[in-house]
Amino acid sequence: MQIRQKPVPIMDALTAFGLFAVTAMLVCYAMEDRSSWFILAFAGSCALGSAYGFLQGAWPFGVVEAIWAIVALRRWQNSKGDSARSRNQNGPQT
Repeated sequence: MQIRQKPVPIMDALTAFGLFAVTAMLVCYAMEDRSSWFILAFAGSCALGSAYGFLQGAWPFGVVEAIWAIVALRRWQNSKGDSARSRNQNGPQT
């Protein structure tokens, strides 16, 4: 008598979520020079990576990613101020 086993999925939902978060982090980091909105997206993807770390039980990873999210959010806030200062220094656009 053979016992039929269920096939093991290649990737479960949590692993897919983690892959998405880390891939989004990589893409957003690579694109940061194009727009400050990619810095904000990087912060969001770091927050997703943090959630993934806590959900999978790797709390040190979750803590580090949460810190990265805060750092990236501060960088985004500073970049918005930098772009406003840059526009003021260049004078009005005609």
